[in-house]
Amino acid sequence: MSDAKPPRALRLNEADNIVVAVDAFAPGFTYAGTVASERVPRGHKMAIAPIAEGEPVRKFGQIIGFASQPISPGQWVHEHNVECRDFSRDYAFAQEARDEAVLPESERATFEGFRRASGRVGTRNYIAILTSVNCSASVARFMAEEIQRSGVLDQYPGIDGVIPLTHGGGCALDVKGEGYEVLKRTQWGYAVNPNVGGVVMVGLGCEGFQIARFKEAYGLKESDTFRTMTIQEVGGTKKTVMAGVDAIKTMLPLVAQAKRETCSASDLILALQCGGSDGYSGITANPALGAAVDELVRHGGTAILSETPEIYGAEHLLTRRAASRDVGEKLVSTIRWWEDYTARNRMEMNNNPSPGNKAGGLTTILEKSLGAAAKGGTTTMRAVYDYAELVTEKGFVFMDTPGYDPVAATGQVAGGANLLAFTTGRGSAYGCKPTPSFKLATNTDIYRRMIDDMDIDCGEVLDGASIADKGHEIFDALLRVASGERTKSEQLGYGDVEFVPWTIGATM
Repeated sequence: MSDAKPPRALRLNEADNIVVAVDAFAPGFTYAGTVASERVPRGHKMAIAPIAEGEPVRKFGQIIGFASQPISPGQWVHEHNVECRDFSRDYAFAQEARDEAVLPESERATFEGFRRASGRVGTRNYIAILTSVNCSASVARFMAEEIQRSGVLDQYPGIDGVIPLTHGGGCALDVKGEGYEVLKRTQWGYAVNPNVGGVVMVGLGCEGFQIARFKEAYGLKESDTFRTMTIQEVGGTKKTVMAGVDAIKTMLPLVAQAKRETCSASDLILALQCGGSDGYSGITANPALGAAVDELVRHGGTAILSETPEIYGAEHLLTRRAASRDVGEKLVSTIRWWEDYTARNRMEMNNNPSPGNKAGGLTTILEKSLGAAAKGGTTTMRAVYDYAELVTEKGFVFMDTPGYDPVAATGQVAGGANLLAFTTGRGSAYGCKPTPSFKLATNTDIYRRMIDDMDIDCGEVLDGASIADKGHEIFDALLRVASGERTKSEQLGYGDVEFVPWTIGATM
């Protein structure tokens, strides 16, 4: 007699005409009277009611697509019989906004952070080497490598490292255009991120992104912890590397003076990311992270949802929570910009999900977006920010970014995020210096297979753990990470090459 447990399925909302296969099931599996007529892979969907051609397919009680052919009860529901179409959505601007109760200061959770002169608080203490242009990227890397080889960092255990933040742009762009402004904003955001205690900025000298113009725009002055130089002015590669190394060595004792002190959870700005999503993402890790976000907001903190193409089709759930009609309409206008942007580049919004997302059970961008939006919890959306714009509002906010994780996270960190939570079902390998990246696995299988990369197993929700309890576990773990506990991605050394500013516009 077999001890094998029968496969599990979930109907997430009574309005749904599909169920999700928690475990793969074979033909003959029965759910509430519906018999599977074919194999359904884990994380995928099975119809439990007839769906006529052109009728909506519903999951989470929401439309995730439309039947491209008649679908019978018991059939596997995926891209072979579901298509994405546009449909009208009721934005109900600000109708569900509310004033959340925030705990008094004396009752808020705390962590041990680095309080900066600006008043903002860091969770790490790095020296960053920023580059104005790709032509200075190698020199920045040479500087960091020379510091590492010298062993001087061993004298300063309170400094987390020296990171070269290189990128592929900075020239052959319209210096009066949107792309330039985005890069400028991103560079400044990293220069003043509270996880950075000192900055060396290096350029070539003749590039479009001029360091002098950048400094003038933000009122930046040379100081003991902010130095700039160009290869052409200093006199070539070797001289610039040595000048940069000398500047960093001078900074080290100054940056090391920062000490951790007890700070309020209200000083946390949490970036929310998901990558390598699967059919479990919207059921386990994303809503669990959303519960942690609700708790952070209750303690006075801030959480940034982003990845505009990956809330497409779910934006109506956010506009309802907007603090005002203006906030909601800014999100909708951002969606319209993306529709135009993709059309101009001969793409479409449903180019997403990726092949890996689809293999994991996600059929359309609408389905993916509904799960992704769950990361934002349930509180009022206080503001909508442009890419890399400095986040000043407390509570839950949105930032316009691409869906590509490195680009999206770069914008959030430039906006001031000092902590990042990243959910994944397929197993994204990612880190994000200077901001620690905390990985949440959507299923126990990927957690166990990639145990060296994953920090928390949210697959336990499928085995009976509550979303609320898992959210509290995540919140407590984030406080420990903010206090200096190393995430798996930090232990592996991720984060040096994940600085990817958004490139908008033509490369000339």
